[in-house]
Amino acid sequence: MSHAHDKRPEPAASSVKQPAPWRDLTDPRRAVEVEDLEAGLKEPIFENLEIPEKLGPVTITVDDHKIKRFAFTQNDYNPWAFAESPFDGRRIGHAALLGNDLLQLFTLVYAGSQTVGFHTEEQMWFDSPVYLGERVTLSGTYVESYQRRGQGYVVMEAQAVGEDGRSIIRHRGVEILRTMPGTLAGRGSSTPERRVTGELPEHTRKVDGFGPDSQPGDVLTGFEKIIAAEQAAVFSRIGEYVRNVHSDLQTARGGGLRVPIVQGQQQVSVLSECLTGAFGKSWFTAGWLRVKFLNTIEVFEPMSATALVTDVKKGPDGTRIELEVWIRRLCDGKLTTVGWASCTVPDQDEPQPSETAG
Repeated sequence: MSHAHDKRPEPAASSVKQPAPWRDLTDPRRAVEVEDLEAGLKEPIFENLEIPEKLGPVTITVDDHKIKRFAFTQNDYNPWAFAESPFDGRRIGHAALLGNDLLQLFTLVYAGSQTVGFHTEEQMWFDSPVYLGERVTLSGTYVESYQRRGQGYVVMEAQAVGEDGRSIIRHRGVEILRTMPGTLAGRGSSTPERRVTGELPEHTRKVDGFGPDSQPGDVLTGFEKIIAAEQAAVFSRIGEYVRNVHSDLQTARGGGLRVPIVQGQQQVSVLSECLTGAFGKSWFTAGWLRVKFLNTIEVFEPMSATALVTDVKKGPDGTRIELEVWIRRLCDGKLTTVGWASCTVPDQDEPQPSETAG
């Protein structure tokens, strides 16, 4: 026997609540029902590239867990990410929080766990902070591919856009999709403008930050850091069950490495932490960073990061400070990451992250 009052009407399509976007590119909860999380994705080799090739879009949520997880991977507990910030008092994510999400957009099309590649160059523009709880749309395109010295390179351009349509961060990266990372160390790098050597001029002034009174030759005090294996693994998406030379010992050894190495993008985040401390609020809205990766750095291997002022330009919008930046392995003194950065600061002091601590 059936009873009319036992029947529940189906909700209208417009009233069905859709699940909120997950915090990552992929939702690892799918593993409960899906056997192969990378089924249907292309093998990440040069021959499979399509130029141009769209990557995304995908929408993610910058939740409390995502911010705290990033802080753990970098050991970077910027107080603005955990309490009030100078941006309307709201909690914000670290400046480079979304950098790896943009870099990893290719894994929406290509199998990430089959990638044994090498990130050769990274460029990032910081346009605005991302707020706690904000839904962010990520999209990218493979815009160019070429072969050089027997390696196949691909160039990606990508962007993270906030709920209101503003640009948060822009990315341009160069990657070798399939190689033996252990054979690429020590290649050296240069640009038509200048080469970064990591050597300091004869007369330098050590400073803790940059501002309108900065001078060419000023060198940032910087800091030393160690990225542990579990930090590298979490940064490199072990939480999404992705296996690569940064998160898995056997995969690393299959790539000619002794142990997992710190992802290039994680080193970019180290430099961004360094420059956030140096520039404060301005880094989130007027920062630019371009680096090249020269040598690998293993997990648990101590490194140091610093920056050197090369030029200071006064303008109508403030003072533009140009830098050389680098990360150095402390075990042998070799540079692992070198590059250039700039930021325009107002002609008055701005709050620094340390000033809001406690």
